[in-house]
Amino acid sequence: MQTAVFLWAVPIFPPPSTQEDNFQPNMSFSVEERGNPNSLKYRLFFRNAEGKHISPFHDIPMFADESQNVFHMVVEVPRWTNAKMEDCNKRRVNPDKAGRKKGKLRYVANVFPHKGYIWNYGAIPQTWEDPSHKDGDTGCCGDNDPIDVCEIGSRVCSRGEVIKVKVLGILAMIDEGETDWKVIAIDVNDPEAKDLNNISDVKRLKPGYLEATVDWFKWYKVPDGKPKNEFAFNEEFKDKDFAIEVIKSTHNFWKDLISQNSSAGELNCKNTCVSASDSAYCCSQDEAKTAVCETCPCGKEEPIPSSVDKWFYYEK
Repeated sequence: MQTAVFLWAVPIFPPPSTQEDNFQPNMSFSVEERGNPNSLKYRLFFRNAEGKHISPFHDIPMFADESQNVFHMVVEVPRWTNAKMEDCNKRRVNPDKAGRKKGKLRYVANVFPHKGYIWNYGAIPQTWEDPSHKDGDTGCCGDNDPIDVCEIGSRVCSRGEVIKVKVLGILAMIDEGETDWKVIAIDVNDPEAKDLNNISDVKRLKPGYLEATVDWFKWYKVPDGKPKNEFAFNEEFKDKDFAIEVIKSTHNFWKDLISQNSSAGELNCKNTCVSASDSAYCCSQDEAKTAVCETCPCGKEEPIPSSVDKWFYYEK
């Protein structure tokens, strides 16, 4: 049975000027493709440095360097692409899978002037927006997913890549009545990282980017017949310190989830980090490997429908 295994290499740039940005490429994780790319059966399974299958939701540490508040980010959607990939949090070892809508692959629409995702998009592992917790700032409960990240560096990342990011700020989106935080961050190895340390730096050095981000999230579901999304704080981004506190709170919700102090509902919380073999969430390597082998081997990439390139225009 053939599989495709890729190790993503992050380029090394000249040493930055501050200690905070002085990190090496993250070679601790790799991905294994299963199924045909651009099909409903497509999956990305994750391995650690030892080649063992792991859950990107539960087994990749949230922090890359806790002392400096540097986080891991799992890249689900590279910038300028449209195919929605998301953590399959209801299946064992939580592979990334192709999103679906009405039984077909889900592609995010191009709402003029935006083409696909305008950042590298993904999530911070070991976080969870608790659907039973009403957020004091938004007045809405969480969306039952890891916290989302928009990485704004200069490089287009690869699908499934695990990168180290520093947080710059956060946007409080309300998506169909659910709290859906959007963290703004940058890869610590990006050449622009040394100059971007807070949300005010983004406003100063990337004028229009934050406004475009709000516009993107406000309108991206409208072509699907859904209403515009809303935002707390009058559509304003909160700063780095606020963002880090929100991330840490979602990490605490995740810890409650994984320790069975919160209801998992349909989520699959099995992971390879649980040491107690009698734990309901303990996933052995044999079980993890079985979950991978139950899927189709990697095959030929299927064509992307031409309709994905369609533009949508709205009076704003």
